[in-house]
Amino acid sequence: MSATATPQLVTDLELPYLDTVGLERFEALEAIRSARSLHWLARTDTGYVVTRLEDVTAILRDQRFHSALSVITQSPEMQDSSYGNDRGQSILSMEGAPHARLRRLVAPAFTPASANRLRPAMRAVVNDLVDPVTGTGECELVADVCEPYPIHIICQLLGAPPEDWRLFSGWATDIFRIFNNNLAEDRPLIERAGAELTAYVNDLIAARRIEPRHDLLSDLIAIEQEGDRLSTEEMTMLAQAVLMAGTDTTRNQLACSVALFAEHPDQWALLAEHPELAGRAVEESMRYLGAVRGTARVAAEDIVYRGVRFPAGTLLAVSLAGANRDAEAFDDPDVFDITKERSTAQMTFGAGVHHCMGAALARAELQEALPLLARRLRGLSIDGEVAWKPSTFGIWGPARLPLRFEPERAPGPGRT
Repeated sequence: MSATATPQLVTDLELPYLDTVGLERFEALEAIRSARSLHWLARTDTGYVVTRLEDVTAILRDQRFHSALSVITQSPEMQDSSYGNDRGQSILSMEGAPHARLRRLVAPAFTPASANRLRPAMRAVVNDLVDPVTGTGECELVADVCEPYPIHIICQLLGAPPEDWRLFSGWATDIFRIFNNNLAEDRPLIERAGAELTAYVNDLIAARRIEPRHDLLSDLIAIEQEGDRLSTEEMTMLAQAVLMAGTDTTRNQLACSVALFAEHPDQWALLAEHPELAGRAVEESMRYLGAVRGTARVAAEDIVYRGVRFPAGTLLAVSLAGANRDAEAFDDPDVFDITKERSTAQMTFGAGVHHCMGAALARAELQEALPLLARRLRGLSIDGEVAWKPSTFGIWGPARLPLRFEPERAPGPGRT
Protein backbone atom coordinates (compact mmCIF):
# COMPACT_ATOMS: atom_id res chain seq x y z
CA MET A 1 0.00 0.00 0.00
CA SER A 2 1.38 3.41 -0.98
CA ALA A 3 1.62 6.31 1.42
CA THR A 4 -1.20 8.10 -0.46
CA ALA A 5 -3.64 5.16 -0.52
CA THR A 6 -6.97 5.65 1.23
CA PRO A 7 -6.89 3.98 4.65
CA GLN A 8 -9.11 0.94 5.03
CA LEU A 9 -11.74 1.05 7.76
CA VAL A 10 -10.94 -1.70 10.24
CA THR A 11 -14.52 -2.99 10.16
CA ASP A 12 -14.20 -3.60 6.42
CA LEU A 13 -11.16 -5.88 6.72
CA GLU A 14 -11.38 -9.65 6.38
CA LEU A 15 -9.54 -10.67 9.54
CA PRO A 16 -8.93 -13.95 11.35
CA TYR A 17 -10.93 -14.43 14.54
CA LEU A 18 -8.97 -14.95 17.75
CA ASP A 19 -10.44 -16.15 21.05
CA THR A 20 -8.08 -17.52 23.71
CA VAL A 21 -10.59 -17.53 26.58
CA GLY A 22 -10.70 -20.97 28.17
CA LEU A 23 -7.62 -22.21 26.31
CA GLU A 24 -4.65 -23.55 28.25
CA ARG A 25 -1.42 -21.69 27.70
CA PHE A 26 0.03 -23.83 24.90
CA GLU A 27 -3.27 -23.84 23.02
CA ALA A 28 -3.55 -20.06 23.40
CA LEU A 29 -0.08 -19.53 21.95
CA GLU A 30 -0.88 -21.78 19.01
CA ALA A 31 -4.10 -19.85 18.34
CA ILE A 32 -2.11 -16.60 18.39
CA ARG A 33 0.47 -18.02 15.95
CA SER A 34 -2.27 -19.20 13.61
CA ALA A 35 -3.99 -15.81 13.54
CA ARG A 36 -0.67 -13.98 13.13
CA SER A 37 0.21 -16.07 10.08
CA LEU A 38 -2.88 -14.72 8.32
CA HIS A 39 -2.77 -11.02 9.23
CA TRP A 40 -1.05 -8.61 11.64
CA LEU A 41 -4.49 -7.84 13.09
CA ALA A 42 -7.20 -10.21 14.38
CA ARG A 43 -10.83 -9.77 15.34
CA THR A 44 -12.16 -10.54 18.84
CA ASP A 45 -15.60 -10.47 20.47
CA THR A 46 -14.98 -6.96 21.81
CA GLY A 47 -12.73 -5.40 19.18
CA TYR A 48 -9.35 -6.25 17.71
CA VAL A 49 -5.99 -7.62 18.83
CA VAL A 50 -2.35 -7.21 17.77
CA THR A 51 0.19 -9.94 18.51
CA ARG A 52 3.40 -8.97 16.64
CA LEU A 53 6.04 -7.34 18.83
CA GLU A 54 6.56 -4.48 16.36
CA ASP A 55 2.85 -3.59 16.43
CA VAL A 56 2.48 -4.16 20.17
CA THR A 57 5.33 -1.73 20.84
CA ALA A 58 4.01 0.85 18.38
CA ILE A 59 0.46 0.78 19.79
CA LEU A 60 1.66 1.07 23.39
CA ARG A 61 3.88 4.04 22.46
CA ASP A 62 1.18 5.79 20.43
CA GLN A 63 -0.40 8.29 22.83
CA ARG A 64 -3.53 8.50 20.71
CA PHE A 65 -4.39 5.07 22.11
CA HIS A 66 -5.44 5.48 25.76
CA SER A 67 -5.46 2.97 28.59
CA ALA A 68 -8.65 0.93 28.55
CA LEU A 69 -8.81 1.01 32.37
CA SER A 70 -10.95 4.13 32.01
CA VAL A 71 -13.40 2.07 29.93
CA ILE A 72 -13.67 -0.49 32.73
CA THR A 73 -14.35 2.13 35.43
CA GLN A 74 -16.97 3.76 33.16
CA SER A 75 -18.72 0.47 32.38
CA PRO A 76 -22.42 0.08 33.28
CA GLU A 77 -21.49 -2.27 36.13
CA MET A 78 -19.43 0.49 37.75
CA GLN A 79 -21.85 3.37 37.24
CA ASP A 80 -22.92 5.06 40.48
CA SER A 81 -20.00 3.29 42.13
CA SER A 82 -18.02 5.00 44.84
CA TYR A 83 -14.85 3.37 43.48
CA GLY A 84 -12.83 6.06 41.77
CA ASN A 85 -15.50 8.75 42.07
CA ASP A 86 -14.46 9.81 45.56
CA ARG A 87 -10.69 9.32 45.22
CA GLY A 88 -9.81 10.82 41.86
CA GLN A 89 -8.46 9.20 38.73
CA SER A 90 -5.72 6.61 39.03
CA ILE A 91 -2.32 7.18 37.45
CA LEU A 92 -2.92 3.81 35.77
CA SER A 93 -5.70 5.37 33.64
CA MET A 94 -4.56 9.00 33.38
CA GLU A 95 -3.47 10.39 30.04
CA GLY A 96 -1.82 13.52 28.68
CA ALA A 97 -0.43 16.34 30.79
CA PRO A 98 -1.86 15.18 34.17
CA HIS A 99 -0.29 11.75 33.71
CA ALA A 100 3.04 13.20 32.56
CA ARG A 101 3.12 15.54 35.57
CA LEU A 102 2.65 12.73 38.10
CA ARG A 103 5.14 10.43 36.39
CA ARG A 104 7.71 13.23 36.38
CA LEU A 105 7.16 14.06 40.05
CA VAL A 106 7.33 10.51 41.37
CA ALA A 107 10.05 9.13 39.07
CA PRO A 108 12.84 9.65 41.67
CA ALA A 109 10.97 7.41 44.11
CA PHE A 110 10.85 4.47 41.67
CA THR A 111 14.43 4.22 40.42
CA PRO A 112 16.52 1.03 40.51
CA ALA A 113 18.56 2.63 43.30
CA SER A 114 15.39 3.03 45.38
CA ALA A 115 14.47 -0.61 44.79
CA ASN A 116 18.00 -1.76 45.62
CA ARG A 117 17.68 -0.37 49.15
CA LEU A 118 15.11 -3.09 49.80
CA ARG A 119 17.17 -6.03 48.52
CA PRO A 120 18.41 -7.10 52.00
CA ALA A 121 14.82 -7.09 53.21
CA MET A 122 13.76 -9.13 50.17
CA ARG A 123 16.32 -11.83 50.93
CA ALA A 124 15.34 -11.90 54.58
CA VAL A 125 11.63 -12.23 53.78
CA VAL A 126 12.14 -15.09 51.30
CA ASN A 127 14.38 -16.97 53.75
CA ASP A 128 11.83 -16.53 56.53
CA LEU A 129 9.07 -17.86 54.27
CA VAL A 130 10.95 -20.96 53.09
CA ASP A 131 12.53 -21.85 56.46
CA PRO A 132 9.42 -23.77 57.66
CA VAL A 133 9.22 -25.96 54.53
CA THR A 134 12.81 -26.71 53.48
CA GLY A 135 13.15 -29.58 55.93
CA THR A 136 9.93 -31.26 54.75
CA GLY A 137 10.82 -31.53 51.07
CA GLU A 138 7.44 -30.25 49.93
CA CYS A 139 5.36 -27.08 49.86
CA GLU A 140 2.52 -25.33 48.13
CA LEU A 141 4.50 -22.39 46.82
CA VAL A 142 1.64 -19.96 46.16
CA ALA A 143 0.34 -19.96 49.74
CA ASP A 144 3.70 -20.54 51.44
CA VAL A 145 5.84 -18.02 49.54
CA CYS A 146 4.33 -16.19 46.58
CA GLU A 147 1.25 -14.69 48.23
CA PRO A 148 2.95 -13.13 51.27
CA TYR A 149 6.33 -12.23 49.76
CA PRO A 150 5.61 -8.98 47.83
CA ILE A 151 3.12 -7.79 50.44
CA HIS A 152 5.84 -7.78 53.09
CA ILE A 153 8.01 -5.68 50.76
CA ILE A 154 5.17 -3.25 50.00
CA CYS A 155 4.60 -2.83 53.74
CA GLN A 156 8.26 -1.92 54.17
CA LEU A 157 8.14 0.35 51.12
CA LEU A 158 5.16 2.29 52.47
CA GLY A 159 6.36 2.19 56.06
CA ALA A 160 3.38 0.15 57.26
CA PRO A 161 3.73 -2.21 60.25
CA PRO A 162 4.82 -5.66 58.99
CA GLU A 163 2.01 -7.37 60.89
CA ASP A 164 -0.51 -5.60 58.62
CA TRP A 165 0.57 -7.56 55.55
CA ARG A 166 -2.60 -9.66 55.57
CA LEU A 167 -4.71 -6.50 55.35
CA PHE A 168 -2.73 -5.35 52.31
CA SER A 169 -2.93 -8.79 50.72
CA GLY A 170 -6.71 -8.83 51.01
CA TRP A 171 -7.06 -5.31 49.65
CA ALA A 172 -4.81 -6.08 46.69
CA THR A 173 -6.75 -9.24 45.84
CA ASP A 174 -10.12 -7.49 45.98
CA ILE A 175 -9.09 -4.32 44.14
CA PHE A 176 -7.61 -6.41 41.32
CA ARG A 177 -10.98 -8.04 40.79
CA ILE A 178 -11.69 -5.07 38.53
CA PHE A 179 -9.69 -6.91 35.83
CA ASN A 180 -11.43 -10.29 36.22
CA ASN A 181 -14.41 -9.67 33.92
CA ASN A 182 -16.97 -10.18 36.69
CA LEU A 183 -17.76 -6.60 37.78
CA ALA A 184 -21.43 -7.23 38.47
CA GLU A 185 -20.56 -9.57 41.35
CA ASP A 186 -17.18 -8.14 42.38
CA ARG A 187 -18.14 -4.46 42.64
CA PRO A 188 -18.98 -4.49 46.40
CA LEU A 189 -15.64 -6.13 47.25
CA ILE A 190 -13.74 -3.67 45.03
CA GLU A 191 -15.47 -0.68 46.61
CA ARG A 192 -14.94 -1.85 50.17
CA ALA A 193 -11.25 -2.64 49.63
CA GLY A 194 -10.68 0.74 47.99
CA ALA A 195 -12.36 2.62 50.82
CA GLU A 196 -10.49 0.74 53.55
CA LEU A 197 -7.12 1.18 51.82
CA THR A 198 -7.76 4.90 51.31
CA ALA A 199 -8.52 5.43 55.00
CA TYR A 200 -5.44 3.42 56.04
CA VAL A 201 -3.06 5.29 53.74
CA ASN A 202 -4.49 8.69 54.73
CA ASP A 203 -3.66 7.87 58.35
CA LEU A 204 -0.11 6.86 57.36
CA ILE A 205 0.38 10.09 55.41
CA ALA A 206 -0.80 12.17 58.37
CA ALA A 207 1.71 10.38 60.62
CA ARG A 208 4.58 10.85 58.14
CA ARG A 209 3.91 14.57 57.84
CA ILE A 210 4.64 14.79 61.56
CA GLU A 211 7.46 12.23 61.68
CA PRO A 212 9.14 11.47 58.33
CA ARG A 213 10.92 8.13 57.90
CA HIS A 214 12.92 6.36 55.21
CA ASP A 215 9.90 5.12 53.28
CA LEU A 216 7.98 5.87 50.09
CA LEU A 217 5.30 8.04 51.68
CA SER A 218 7.92 10.24 53.32
CA ASP A 219 9.68 10.52 49.95
CA LEU A 220 6.41 11.51 48.25
CA ILE A 221 5.67 14.13 50.91
CA ALA A 222 9.13 15.65 50.37
CA ILE A 223 8.84 15.79 46.57
CA GLU A 224 8.72 19.28 45.15
CA GLN A 225 9.66 20.54 41.69
CA GLU A 226 9.46 24.26 41.02
CA GLY A 227 6.77 24.65 43.66
CA ASP A 228 4.71 21.71 42.40
CA ARG A 229 3.83 19.24 45.15
CA LEU A 230 1.67 16.15 45.48
CA SER A 231 -1.65 16.50 47.27
CA THR A 232 -2.77 14.04 49.94
CA GLU A 233 -5.28 12.62 47.45
CA GLU A 234 -2.55 12.11 44.86
CA MET A 235 -0.26 10.40 47.37
CA THR A 236 -3.10 8.12 48.45
CA MET A 237 -3.83 7.25 44.83
CA LEU A 238 -0.14 6.55 44.17
CA ALA A 239 0.08 4.29 47.22
CA GLN A 240 -2.91 2.35 45.87
CA ALA A 241 -1.25 2.13 42.45
CA VAL A 242 1.93 0.80 44.08
CA LEU A 243 -0.08 -1.83 45.94
CA MET A 244 -1.89 -2.86 42.75
CA ALA A 245 1.14 -2.78 40.47
CA GLY A 246 3.56 -4.23 43.00
CA THR A 247 1.60 -7.03 44.59
CA ASP A 248 -0.57 -9.18 42.36
CA THR A 249 1.85 -8.90 39.48
CA THR A 250 4.92 -9.97 41.46
CA ARG A 251 3.32 -12.85 43.33
CA ASN A 252 1.79 -14.25 40.14
CA GLN A 253 5.01 -13.78 38.18
CA LEU A 254 7.06 -15.52 40.85
CA ALA A 255 4.67 -18.48 40.76
CA CYS A 256 4.74 -18.53 36.94
CA SER A 257 8.54 -18.43 36.92
CA VAL A 258 8.98 -21.26 39.46
CA ALA A 259 6.38 -23.40 37.67
CA LEU A 260 8.32 -22.84 34.46
CA PHE A 261 11.64 -23.75 36.09
CA ALA A 262 10.05 -26.92 37.49
CA GLU A 263 9.41 -27.91 33.87
CA HIS A 264 13.10 -27.19 33.09
CA PRO A 265 15.08 -28.72 35.99
CA ASP A 266 18.40 -28.24 34.21
CA GLN A 267 17.83 -24.48 34.18
CA TRP A 268 16.86 -24.53 37.88
CA ALA A 269 20.05 -26.38 38.81
CA LEU A 270 22.07 -23.95 36.69
CA LEU A 271 20.57 -20.96 38.50
CA ALA A 272 21.36 -22.53 41.89
CA GLU A 273 25.03 -22.82 40.94
CA HIS A 274 25.22 -19.50 39.09
CA PRO A 275 23.13 -16.85 40.91
CA GLU A 276 24.76 -14.23 38.70
CA LEU A 277 22.29 -15.42 36.04
CA ALA A 278 19.41 -14.02 38.10
CA GLY A 279 18.90 -11.01 35.82
CA ARG A 280 18.61 -13.12 32.68
CA ALA A 281 16.49 -15.69 34.52
CA VAL A 282 13.95 -13.02 35.39
CA GLU A 283 13.78 -11.55 31.89
CA GLU A 284 13.63 -14.95 30.18
CA SER A 285 10.95 -16.36 32.49
CA MET A 286 8.85 -13.20 32.07
CA ARG A 287 9.20 -13.49 28.31
CA TYR A 288 8.40 -17.19 28.18
CA LEU A 289 5.57 -17.20 30.75
CA GLY A 290 4.47 -13.74 31.81
CA ALA A 291 1.83 -13.14 34.46
CA VAL A 292 0.57 -10.12 32.50
CA ARG A 293 -0.31 -11.64 29.16
CA GLY A 294 -2.02 -8.63 27.66
CA THR A 295 -3.41 -5.18 28.10
CA ALA A 296 -5.90 -3.05 26.20
CA ARG A 297 -6.07 0.34 24.58
CA VAL A 298 -8.95 2.42 23.24
CA ALA A 299 -8.68 4.82 20.32
CA ALA A 300 -9.14 8.32 21.76
CA GLU A 301 -9.70 9.70 18.24
CA ASP A 302 -9.83 8.40 14.70
CA ILE A 303 -6.41 6.82 14.17
CA VAL A 304 -4.70 5.57 11.03
CA TYR A 305 -2.06 2.92 11.69
CA ARG A 306 -0.47 0.75 9.00
CA GLY A 307 -3.02 1.94 6.47
CA VAL A 308 -5.97 0.94 8.67
CA ARG A 309 -8.39 3.47 10.18
CA PHE A 310 -9.52 2.78 13.75
CA PRO A 311 -12.55 4.94 14.63
CA ALA A 312 -12.57 6.69 18.00
CA GLY A 313 -13.72 4.28 20.68
CA THR A 314 -12.27 1.18 19.00
CA LEU A 315 -10.99 -1.29 21.61
CA LEU A 316 -7.64 -2.80 20.75
CA ALA A 317 -6.20 -5.68 22.78
CA VAL A 318 -2.42 -5.85 22.94
CA SER A 319 -1.08 -9.39 23.33
CA LEU A 320 2.09 -9.20 25.39
CA ALA A 321 2.29 -13.01 25.43
CA GLY A 322 2.10 -13.05 21.64
CA ALA A 323 4.76 -10.36 21.33
CA ASN A 324 7.06 -12.29 23.69
CA ARG A 325 6.90 -15.34 21.40
CA ASP A 326 7.11 -13.49 18.10
CA ALA A 327 9.51 -15.42 15.86
CA GLU A 328 10.25 -12.25 13.87
CA ALA A 329 11.60 -10.60 17.01
CA PHE A 330 13.20 -13.48 18.96
CA ASP A 331 15.52 -16.27 17.88
CA ASP A 332 14.12 -19.62 19.03
CA PRO A 333 11.17 -17.96 20.84
CA ASP A 334 9.87 -21.29 22.17
CA VAL A 335 13.18 -22.23 23.81
CA PHE A 336 13.58 -21.34 27.50
CA ASP A 337 17.25 -20.63 28.14
CA ILE A 338 18.52 -18.36 30.94
CA THR A 339 22.04 -18.36 29.46
CA LYS A 340 20.87 -16.84 26.18
CA GLU A 341 21.50 -13.11 25.83
CA ARG A 342 18.54 -11.86 23.85
CA SER A 343 18.88 -8.62 21.94
CA THR A 344 15.14 -7.88 22.16
CA ALA A 345 13.58 -6.92 25.49
CA GLN A 346 10.62 -8.87 26.84
CA MET A 347 7.33 -6.97 26.83
CA THR A 348 5.61 -8.08 30.05
CA PHE A 349 6.22 -4.68 31.69
CA GLY A 350 4.62 -2.95 28.70
CA ALA A 351 5.97 0.10 26.89
CA GLY A 352 5.27 3.76 26.34
CA VAL A 353 3.88 6.23 28.86
CA HIS A 354 2.16 3.44 30.82
CA HIS A 355 5.26 1.26 31.12
CA CYS A 356 5.10 -0.37 34.55
CA MET A 357 6.09 2.25 37.12
CA GLY A 358 7.21 -0.42 39.57
CA ALA A 359 9.34 -2.41 37.08
CA ALA A 360 12.57 -1.80 39.01
CA LEU A 361 10.99 -3.02 42.25
CA ALA A 362 9.48 -6.12 40.60
CA ARG A 363 12.79 -6.98 38.91
CA ALA A 364 14.64 -6.66 42.21
CA GLU A 365 12.10 -8.85 44.03
CA LEU A 366 12.32 -11.58 41.40
CA GLN A 367 16.11 -11.33 41.07
CA GLU A 368 16.46 -11.89 44.81
CA ALA A 369 13.82 -14.61 45.16
CA LEU A 370 14.60 -16.92 42.24
CA PRO A 371 18.30 -17.75 42.90
CA LEU A 372 17.64 -18.03 46.64
CA LEU A 373 14.80 -20.49 46.02
CA ALA A 374 16.95 -22.38 43.52
CA ARG A 375 19.66 -22.87 46.17
CA ARG A 376 17.25 -23.95 48.89
CA LEU A 377 14.73 -25.98 46.87
CA ARG A 378 17.08 -28.26 44.93
CA GLY A 379 15.79 -31.10 42.80
CA LEU A 380 12.54 -29.19 42.21
CA SER A 381 9.57 -30.96 40.63
CA ILE A 382 5.80 -30.58 40.40
CA ASP A 383 4.01 -32.67 43.03
CA GLY A 384 0.49 -33.09 41.71
CA GLU A 385 -1.71 -30.90 39.54
CA VAL A 386 -0.99 -27.21 39.13
CA ALA A 387 -4.22 -25.22 39.41
CA TRP A 388 -4.07 -22.23 37.06
CA LYS A 389 -6.26 -19.18 37.48
CA PRO A 390 -9.00 -18.65 34.87
CA SER A 391 -7.78 -17.31 31.55
CA THR A 392 -10.10 -14.31 31.97
CA PHE A 393 -7.99 -12.99 34.86
CA GLY A 394 -6.02 -9.87 33.93
CA ILE A 395 -3.14 -10.87 36.22
CA TRP A 396 -2.69 -14.60 35.81
CA GLY A 397 -0.69 -17.46 37.25
CA PRO A 398 -0.96 -20.60 39.36
CA ALA A 399 -3.63 -20.55 42.05
CA ARG A 400 -1.95 -23.61 43.53
CA LEU A 401 1.59 -24.88 42.87
CA PRO A 402 2.48 -28.08 44.80
CA LEU A 403 6.20 -28.83 44.74
CA ARG A 404 8.66 -31.48 45.88
CA PHE A 405 12.38 -30.95 46.41
CA GLU A 406 15.35 -32.32 48.32
CA PRO A 407 14.94 -31.67 52.07
CA GLU A 408 17.62 -29.55 53.67
CA ARG A 409 19.75 -31.55 56.08
CA ALA A 410 20.31 -28.53 58.29
CA PRO A 411 18.21 -25.36 58.52
CA GLY A 412 19.11 -22.28 56.62
CA PRO A 413 22.04 -23.10 54.27
CA GLY A 414 20.59 -20.52 51.89
CA ARG A 415 21.41 -17.76 54.38
CA THR A 416 24.89 -17.10 53.11
